[in-house]
Amino acid sequence: MTDHDLLDRLGEALGPKGLVSEAADMAPWLTDWRERVTGGAIAMALPASVEEVQQVVRIAAESGTPIIPQGGNTGMVAGGVPRPADRAIVLSLRPMNAIRSIDPADSSMVTEAGVILSEVHRAAEEADRRFPFSLASKDSATIGGLVSTNAGGTQVLRYGPMRSLVLGIEAVMPDGSLFEGLSSLRKDNRGYDLKQLLIGAEGTLGIVTAASLKLFPAAPNRVTAWAGFAKASDSLSLLRRLEADLGPVIEGFELVPAASLALVLDHIPDTRAPLTEAHAWNALIECRDGGDARALRGAVEQALAGAIEARLAADATIAASEAQAEALWKLREAISEAERHDGVAAKHDISVPVSAMPGFIESATAKVEAKFSGTRVNAFGHLGDGNVHFNVRAPADANGDAWLAGEGEAVSAFVHDLVAAEGGSLSAEHGIGQLKLAEYARLTGSVRLDAQRAIKQALDPLGIMNPGKLVPLANPPATP
Repeated sequence: MTDHDLLDRLGEALGPKGLVSEAADMAPWLTDWRERVTGGAIAMALPASVEEVQQVVRIAAESGTPIIPQGGNTGMVAGGVPRPADRAIVLSLRPMNAIRSIDPADSSMVTEAGVILSEVHRAAEEADRRFPFSLASKDSATIGGLVSTNAGGTQVLRYGPMRSLVLGIEAVMPDGSLFEGLSSLRKDNRGYDLKQLLIGAEGTLGIVTAASLKLFPAAPNRVTAWAGFAKASDSLSLLRRLEADLGPVIEGFELVPAASLALVLDHIPDTRAPLTEAHAWNALIECRDGGDARALRGAVEQALAGAIEARLAADATIAASEAQAEALWKLREAISEAERHDGVAAKHDISVPVSAMPGFIESATAKVEAKFSGTRVNAFGHLGDGNVHFNVRAPADANGDAWLAGEGEAVSAFVHDLVAAEGGSLSAEHGIGQLKLAEYARLTGSVRLDAQRAIKQALDPLGIMNPGKLVPLANPPATP
C-alpha cells in the first residue's frame, strides 16, 4: 500500500477532522517533551471513537504500518513519539475525552483514554469521591498515557501506582479486535490478567481506549507540612516515626535536598523558602483524612513536635491555608522546570529499596561527582516508595548539549550500574520508551527479556504496535 493509498483509506475512516498529514501541523507531536527525539510520521490519526481506533489499527495491520499511540505527550522516555526513521501513524487519543460513567456506590469511574487527569479529579469531587493520584503534569497528562506507562505520583506511598488504581481496561488489540475488560470487579480469578499486561506496556501490545478507575471516599481535610533536617538518613527515621504516630493518613513524603530547593527559588517566580534557615535536606509531607479537620492538624503538629524533640528534624512548618499548601507543593513540583532553566542534565528515574534510598543518594552522589569532574547531582524524589529522580547536571562552565552528547551515555551507564548493585531498577515510574531501551537490554536478565519478546510476538506478530519501545530486539541491527 502506497502512502497515498494509506492516507486515502485513513481519510475515509476518520473524515477530514480526524486526520492530519501536513508536516507543520504534525510537528509539535513528533518531538518528545524533553526534546531529545524527533520522529517521522506519514500521518496523525485523531479517532473520536473506539470503532474509529479499530479501523485505523486494521488499516495499519493490512499495510504493515507502525502505530504510535499518544496521549498528552508528557512522557520522559520518548515512548509516545516515532523513531526518526519511522514511516508511522501517530494515533492520538486526545479526542476520546469523555467520562462515560461514575458510580459513587461502587466507587468507580469509567473514563476514555484522552481524559486529562485534572478532569478526573474534578469529576470525582463532584460525585463526593476522590481519585487519589496526582503529579506535576496533571493538567496535560491523559489517563491512557498514565495507564500505559503505569505512572507513579505523589500519593504512591498510600495508594500505589496506576496499576493499583485501575479496575478494568478497554483496549484495541493489534489485529483490530476489542478487549472489553471494563468491569469494575474487585476479584476476578480467571487466569492470566490481560488488564495487568496492558498496564505499563507502553502501547506495545494494544491501544488503551478506556479505563475503569478505583475511587475513594472524599478526604477534604488536608494538612501539608515542610520539615528541614541535616542528614539524608534522618528522612527515613522521620517518615517511620510519623507513620507510627499518624498511621495511614500520610499520603506523600517527598525528599528535597537544599540544591533542588535553591534551583526552584532561583528560577521559578513567586516562590520563597518555607523555613527561616536553610537545611541540607527537606521533606514535604502531606496528610489527608475525612474526619475532624482540627483533630488531624493537631495530630500532625504533635507528631512534628515530637520529631523535632527527638532531633529527627531541626524545624518544621505547617501550611495555614490551601494557598500555602499549594505553595509548598509548587516548591516540589517545579524542580524539573527549574532544572531545565538552569541547564542540561542527564536524568535518571530510578528506584532502590526504601531502606537503602537515603544512603544510596549520598554514596551515589559522591561517586558520580568524583568520576565526572564538575558535575552536580540533583537527587530528589518519593521516599515512601524508593523512587529517586537522580539527575546529573552538566558542569557549570560546559556547553550543556555538547557535554550531554559526549558524556551522557557514560554517566547514565555508571548511575545504572550503581542502581543495579543496590538491587534497584533503572525505571521507577516513567517507563522504558526509546531512551532507556539499550540500557534496559544491557542490565536485564535473559529470562525476563525472552518472556517479554514471546508475549510481544504472540499478541503483535506484525510488530506494528509502538515498535522500538520497551521490548529490546533479540538481535538488534549493528550500529553503522
